[in-house]
Amino acid sequence: MAEAVPVRCPACMRENSYTCPVFPCACGSPVVPPLDLTAPPEPLTHRTWSDAWVAVRCTNCGRESEWPHPELGCASCGTVVRIAVHPLGQTPLEQTPPEQAAAEQVRAPRAEPDRTGAGQQGAGTARPGARSPAAGSAGRAGGVREGSAGVADRLPGEPETGTAGGPARPAFRPVTIRTARDAVATAALYLRWLGFQDVRQPDGRPIPSAAVDLRAPGLVAQVDPTTAPAGLRAVECVWLNGLTASATSVYFSLAGYTEDARTRADYLGIPLFVMDLTGMPLPVNDPADELIDSGA
Repeated sequence: MAEAVPVRCPACMRENSYTCPVFPCACGSPVVPPLDLTAPPEPLTHRTWSDAWVAVRCTNCGRESEWPHPELGCASCGTVVRIAVHPLGQTPLEQTPPEQAAAEQVRAPRAEPDRTGAGQQGAGTARPGARSPAAGSAGRAGGVREGSAGVADRLPGEPETGTAGGPARPAFRPVTIRTARDAVATAALYLRWLGFQDVRQPDGRPIPSAAVDLRAPGLVAQVDPTTAPAGLRAVECVWLNGLTASATSVYFSLAGYTEDARTRADYLGIPLFVMDLTGMPLPVNDPADELIDSGA
């Protein structure tokens, strides 16, 4: 299992803990993309399928494979950032040791705290109740979401987990997202993992430029596989659909959300999730945390 490293959000300067997912090579050895922590993370404002993959070489057999580029959703502002990876041409001796790179990033200048209290959800202050998206409620220490932490933290056969008073669930098994159809299937799997029964997917192949509805008894969900952040209108539409059906409204997005959309979702109590390409939905607001804790 890879070690957690600090990653500073370039938008709000908040430090997030990130654990790089581990992938199985064809030879059976675990493969971890070699993070370049000396390079600043880049905000992801436009996503293309070709740029979403990175070549990684297995240290055991030398096989080169394409894996999802490491990404992290900021727990404070919701900005999705892409973390740099060392190119294949570099040898391990040329790479900066992870401990040294992490220490250099920790020593980076921090933003001045907001004395007025208006920006307490920015740098240096975690939002109350923030959770890690790791399996159910496991690994939620310190009130910090840990990006994709938990994707490889639990192995098959390990015990079920759950919050106090909440449902006990096995660890969610993410499925790598390569197409829009994969994104819809992953959202459906995650909703079933949360406890929603008979989640129905639309017939036919999803259109990459359009959001897709998922329905279940007591649930209306929308999956946005596009490369643009979900906006205010999209959040209000899924809320109205849920209100009409007297059902819970949930939104999944690949590219994150605009600030207006997040503010309105918090006001309306709509759970928002961001899906990284490893297939792990990450909660980005309190209603999403509460849904993970309570289940369907």
